[in-house]
Amino acid sequence: MEHYNMNLTLKVWRQQNAQVQGSFETYQVKEISSEMSFLEMFDVLNEQLIHEGKEPITFDHDCREGICGACSMHINGQAHGPWAETTTCQLHMRAFKDGDTIVVEPWRAGAFPVIKDLMVDRSSFDRIIQAGGYISVNTGNAQDANNLPIAKDKADESFAAATCIGCGACVASCKNSSAMLFLSAKVSHLALLPQGEAERATRVVNMVDQMDKEGFGSCTNTGACEAECPKGISIMNIRRLNSEYIKAGFTGTLAK
Repeated sequence: MEHYNMNLTLKVWRQQNAQVQGSFETYQVKEISSEMSFLEMFDVLNEQLIHEGKEPITFDHDCREGICGACSMHINGQAHGPWAETTTCQLHMRAFKDGDTIVVEPWRAGAFPVIKDLMVDRSSFDRIIQAGGYISVNTGNAQDANNLPIAKDKADESFAAATCIGCGACVASCKNSSAMLFLSAKVSHLALLPQGEAERATRVVNMVDQMDKEGFGSCTNTGACEAECPKGISIMNIRRLNSEYIKAGFTGTLAK
């Protein structure tokens, strides 16, 4: 693959915190390698700002391997940028061309208040997971795998749902700021396995209730969440979530 350098114009959202109004600031970066990741390009920009005596841009990151989901950026109107099923840290600058203007924003959702610049508070996701509680397991020696028969299609669906990294791209891309794709993935991967059976009804009710308390919007099935999810989580999980919630109502769990 041919390597090349480019000069770019960046319009980056700057905001001190959730209590003050933010705005875009324009920066020029030069001689950016096409083989850099998007975050490496931001590292170069921040070094440039520090050298100029200016405050660097705050953004979230950790593993830089597409695993943790921390690298949440809205790039030219798309969550994580133009490449499908790719996190921001795995997006490379060859996705752009010399002379491009790139607009970078934080996630836009009331349940994700801005901490600073491009970093938002996604602890609402943590509280939803905490609301799901625990799973009941027997202690002692591990059971032989053959004692817990699981159909391959169910196992595959569970593992696919469990790939959700909780980055929040689904919320940021939804016109309603709905968290249904995230929640449905977390509910599905346990609902499909026998280990999640004991707390199945209470889990889905408590997690849906917490999602509503956090102020996320409703799902209107636009499909934007699936389209922008870096792990390709299917919206079929939302159908399963709705089914699990209805079943919990038949058990009387909703009345508790």
